[in-house]
Order: sequence, then structure tokens, then C-alpha cells
Amino acid sequence: MARAHVLTLGHRQVIENLWRQGSTFEQIAAALGVGFSSVWREIARSHSSRHGTKNPLGPVRGGLYRWGYTAQWAQRHAEKRRARPKPRRLDHKPLREQVATWLRQRWSPQQITHSLRRTFTGMPQMQVSHETIYKSIYLQARGSLRELVNDALRTGRKQRRSQSRAAQAARGAICGKPWVTEQVHISARPAEANDRAVPGHWEGDLVLGRNNASAMVTLVERTTRFVMLGALPVDRSSPEVLTVVRGLMARLPQHLVRSLTWDQGSELAGHASFTLATGCPVFLCDPHSPWQRGTNENTNRLLRQYYPRGKTNFSVVSQAEMDTVAVSLNGRPRETLGWDTPAEALNQLLLAPTA
Repeated sequence: MARAHVLTLGHRQVIENLWRQGSTFEQIAAALGVGFSSVWREIARSHSSRHGTKNPLGPVRGGLYRWGYTAQWAQRHAEKRRARPKPRRLDHKPLREQVATWLRQRWSPQQITHSLRRTFTGMPQMQVSHETIYKSIYLQARGSLRELVNDALRTGRKQRRSQSRAAQAARGAICGKPWVTEQVHISARPAEANDRAVPGHWEGDLVLGRNNASAMVTLVERTTRFVMLGALPVDRSSPEVLTVVRGLMARLPQHLVRSLTWDQGSELAGHASFTLATGCPVFLCDPHSPWQRGTNENTNRLLRQYYPRGKTNFSVVSQAEMDTVAVSLNGRPRETLGWDTPAEALNQLLLAPTA
């Protein structure tokens, strides 16, 4: 007999009769032509204790066998479970408005989910899973937030993409650039920077504007993920870039300026004078190896939400505007920080006593 996908009232009447006779789950499943688990689930959610029956029906053998089963009651409640439309979590207006607010601030659905748990502890009506948020954006049937797909989700994609990823490109070899020496190669970077055990180790890069005609300096601290941005109104020559980096580093206490990791771009050709002036050693990655500055690469991707690739002229973006964007990024909760924000993580370091 073909297995039934949905139990009908007739199926349930057979279950009731066989259950009263003391039949096992396996025997009932065989009689109905359904799977064992279908019968087990049906009796588990519809036995007599569910509707307040005090006197168990049928044989007493322990577990679910202590309880009876009534086909008519089970059928009524099955129909209620199937009723549509069901109320949706994001139909709750305060929750939907809070989620929409954080989406407009370019928070990810997972960041929103964990922040709701922390902000509205003990309020189940203000909790929602990140998967539900994604569905409300992407699925037409549930898309109460789908109008935000263009300006809220980081990618702006109209539909979800598979999470599978192609393998990364093989690591490139060190190329012969005069400012890249064995002393500044990333392999010489101290272990405390590699394992993020000690704060104060930074990664840096340039984010390029339209037609590669302008740029912005990005710095991110490896332990806290704290971001600083620097305007380059003149050009991206080495002296100009290092002057901006030096100005950003001057905002920090000395114990939070331990090293700087960059790629092998010519903008860091004058790194020796920078180290001499600041006491901050510079380390350079292998060519074509962005994963060696993974924290910075991820930060630069986030920045493209504010400064779209191929559309921004950074020469007209002020330092004040960049500082505002940095504040926004540093206010986003991060999973790697236990859902603290980078600003909170850095503040904890600034308030901690130094040796």
C-alpha cells in the first residue's frame, strides 16, 4: 500500500481502534501503510493528556502507551494546525520596525537577531531568527521587508546565493620590490599579532574610487575589529598615505599601536621613515594574498555599502564624513566579539589598566 502523506479522519479512526486494542506503533503503521514515525508523531501530539482526559484509555505499558487517543479530537486540532494564513513573527509592528531600522543601518540579519536577544531580553515577541529576516526580504509570499533589499542587504542581490565557495587562488611568491625586505615580510610579524592575543596590531589598505582616480585609507585593529578611515584629498603617493596613517594612529594611546600590516603596494614604499617616526613596525604581505589581511579585506567589503565600487570620488569626501561612516561600522555588533561592537571592545581596552 502507498504511504499516506497526510493523515485523514479515516486514518485517525483506525489509529484509535487499534490503539484501544493495544497495537504497537509498528503494527498500526503497517495497517495504515504509513511510516512508523508518522504514527508516533500523531499519537505524541494528540494523545488524551493533551485534551485533559484524566483516565487513560487502552493498555498501560509506559511512555505514550499510558494515554488514550481520540480520532475526532485529533482531527479537529490537525485542522487548526493546517489553518492558513498563520500569523508571522514580523507582523508584530514594533519588531518589524526595529528590524527595518537596523537593516537600514546596514546590519546583517544575524547581527540583528543577536542584538534583539540582548536588547529585549525576556520579550519573546521581540525575537526573530536571521533566517526569518532573510525570508521576509527575499520571498514574495513573506516579503514584508523585501522593499529593503536594494539599500539594506550588503550585496543588494535580488535572490539568495548558494553558500558554496570556490577554492581560493594559490598563494603568490614574494616579488622583487625594493621596499619589500626579509625584515618586513609578514613571516617576521610577531606571534602575538598572528593569534590576536595582544591588541594594537593593525591591518591597512587603500579603497579605490571611480576609475581608480581617488582613494581612501582604511585601518582595522585585528583584535577588536575597530575601524579608522582617512581621507586622501591630494593623491595616493607614499608620503601622502603615510602622513594620513600617522595622523590616524596619533588618535590612539601608544600601547594600541604595535604594528601595521599592508600589501606590497607602492604607497608603503616609505615605510622605513614611518617606523622611525612612530615606532610602529610595518609588515608586508605576499603579493595576491588578500587572506593575509583578512580582517581588512572584510572591512573594505563592508565599506562598499557606503561607497559603491566604481561610483565614488573620494577626493570630495571629507574626513568628517569618513569619521561618521567609521562610527557606523564600529557600532555594528560582531559575532567574533561575542556580539559586542568594535567600539565597545576598544573602549574596554582603553579603560583597562596598562602594565
